[in-house]
Amino acid sequence: MKRKLKKGPKNLIIFLSFFVVIFLSLYFLYSNGISKVNNDNTIIKFEVKEGSTYTSISANLKNNNLIKSEFWYRIYVKLNKPTGLQAGTYSLRSNMNVKELVSVLSKGTIDSDGYTNITLKEGKNMRDFIKLVTENTNISEDDIIAKLSDSNYLDSLINKYWFIDENIKNNELYYSLEGYLYPDTYQVKKDGKIEDIITSMLNNLENKLEPYKDKIKNSKYNFHQLLTLASIIELEAANSDDRNGVAGVFYNRLNSGWSLGSDVTTYYGAKINMSDRDLYIDEINASNPYNTRNAKMAGKLPIGPICNPSIESIEATINPKNHNYYYFVADKNKKTYFTNTENEHILKVRELKQAGLWYEY
Repeated sequence: MKRKLKKGPKNLIIFLSFFVVIFLSLYFLYSNGISKVNNDNTIIKFEVKEGSTYTSISANLKNNNLIKSEFWYRIYVKLNKPTGLQAGTYSLRSNMNVKELVSVLSKGTIDSDGYTNITLKEGKNMRDFIKLVTENTNISEDDIIAKLSDSNYLDSLINKYWFIDENIKNNELYYSLEGYLYPDTYQVKKDGKIEDIITSMLNNLENKLEPYKDKIKNSKYNFHQLLTLASIIELEAANSDDRNGVAGVFYNRLNSGWSLGSDVTTYYGAKINMSDRDLYIDEINASNPYNTRNAKMAGKLPIGPICNPSIESIEATINPKNHNYYYFVADKNKKTYFTNTENEHILKVRELKQAGLWYEY
């Protein structure tokens, strides 16, 4: 009678040993692949261009002798998923391993020489942006206006970004990209080009819009219209905790064929900042494509945005509250009061003033 061979323990040990050897070999290759190239501590100026990713810069890192292997560098990036890569020039060294190198890139520690920070605040318009850029860089106002008026340049933006369309080329707009320059802090080259700054801002807006992309595309309003309404909400309701409710008021007015009756649109139409002075009667009654106080604008949005709004105001236009109110007012504690009629609205304003809750600008 033939005896059966026992394949259990001995074969299992061989099997496990084989995989241990494979694992250790891969670990050795990985560790070696992400280790420092050499002991050279000479500073290497490495430029990350606008729109670059950790993966797309791998070839340049290898060409600059900053990493040993593109393959193992990419594996490290895939495993660790670093964030925060921004355009600029970095000081790197060959004696940095991949972990150290990626840490520098992810922290955005860009060389300050030749760069400056500019901060565009929520609710600021294109006039504010132009002043900000010209005061902090060598870019002139003429350069900015020329670029904003360049039809070929605007076409390139329409082709590049899903949220930009032909509306930005309307000749009645005061500024083509009003509203699209997302408010934030940006590090820019003092001797750079205006299109590079605009690209950074548009890329930022695109990232902010990503969670809302489907809702925007399925809305009965195009994004230019949503952005226009968001810019009004930014100035009318920035001191309110209920921007979605305010959006609901404006939608009710539009759906009922009412004028939005928004003073902030009247100021923009007159090219006057609200902090400058009160409007004159002829400015209040002026007929232009921005002034929603004019009877001709009943049931209509302005031709375009009147400032660069925050993502909170944009979100409010995408997800408004459904209600039956046509008026609103916020007190100095950011509480919003909604009313149905003009008389109710007047009474509420009077009540807030008497209670010392009226918001003073």
